[in-house]
Amino acid sequence: MPADELSRVFAALADPTRRDMVARLSGGDATVNQLAEPYSMSLQAVYKHLKVLEEAGLVTRPPGPQPRSVRLERDVFDGIGGWIEQYRRRAEARYQRLDAVLKSMNDQEG
Repeated sequence: MPADELSRVFAALADPTRRDMVARLSGGDATVNQLAEPYSMSLQAVYKHLKVLEEAGLVTRPPGPQPRSVRLERDVFDGIGGWIEQYRRRAEARYQRLDAVLKSMNDQEG
């Protein structure tokens, strides 16, 4: 995933309301009104949050008349997961090397 796309995704997910919307959409598509229900904000504010999520590629709304369902784009999360996984693997390898050094030091003392 290119750095600029990754930056947009992380910026979009930095907001707790948008993270909550993503979490709710992970259970299935929803209309904007359904997404707006638990929030004490205007529908216009909900649309602004959705626009940020759309620009980051996290959600889509098909063209057509209202009400349109908002859909979570799971492929984006695969890209994020791949990016995170490369650093998780590096950290895991580093911890394994440290474990080997500590074991070696314990063996030498014993």
